Amino acid sequence: MTLLNQFEDKLFRYIQAEMMQDLAHDLNHVLRVVHTAKVLCQQEKAMLEVVVPAAYLHDCFSFGKDHPNRKQSSQFAADKAIKFLTEIGYPADYFSAIHHAITAHSYSANIKPKTKEAEVVQDADRLDALGAIGIARCLQVGSALGRPFYSIDDSFCENREPDDAQYTLDHFYTKLLSLSSSMNTASAKKEAEKRTEFMQLYLSQLKSEVASSR
Repeated sequence: MTLLNQFEDKLFRYIQAEMMQDLAHDLNHVLRVVHTAKVLCQQEKAMLEVVVPAAYLHDCFSFGKDHPNRKQSSQFAADKAIKFLTEIGYPADYFSAIHHAITAHSYSANIKPKTKEAEVVQDADRLDALGAIGIARCLQVGSALGRPFYSIDDSFCENREPDDAQYTLDHFYTKLLSLSSSMNTASAKKEAEKRTEFMQLYLSQLKSEVASSR
C-alpha cells in the first residue's frame, strides 16, 4: 500500500466534515482542486506526497470574504492541517513543504511559491476560478453577498474602474480574466488560457443579451 493510499480516505473524511464555508468553497471545490492538482503533479513531476494532502486541506480553515483577517486564512489553514496530519500519523518529513503549499495557495495572501509542489497547489486552486465552474462560483459568491450582477450604466467596465465590491460581474475584470498570467507551471498556463477563452465567449454572449434588453 502506498503512502497516499494509506491516508487519502482519512484526508477525504476530515475535509468532508470541515467544509462549512460558502457555496463556492465547498467539498466539491476541494475535490476538483485535488483532481487538478494530481493531474498537474504528474505533468510537472511534483511530489504527490506533498501535493495531495495540501490540496485536500488547503481550505480547512477560512475567514469569510468580508472578514478583516481574510488574508491570513491560508496561514490558519496550514497550521490546522499540520495539527491534523500529526494526529493521523502522516510522515513529519513532509510537513514543512505541505505547510508552505497551503500557505502560498491563497490569492489574497500574495505569497510566492518556493517549491514545485506549492506551485502546483496554487495553480490547481486558481484554475478552479476559471472556465465554466469559475463563472458559476463567481455568481454564487456575488449572490451570497447580495451584490447586483452588473452596473446598469456601464455593465462591462468600458469607461470606469471595475469595483467587485459593488458588482459581481466586475470580478471578471478585477481578477478572473488576469489569472492565467499568474499561473506558475506550463501545464496550468495552457489550461488557464483555454478556460479564460471560454469566459471571454461568455462575456461576449452576455454583452449581446444585456445590450438587447435596453
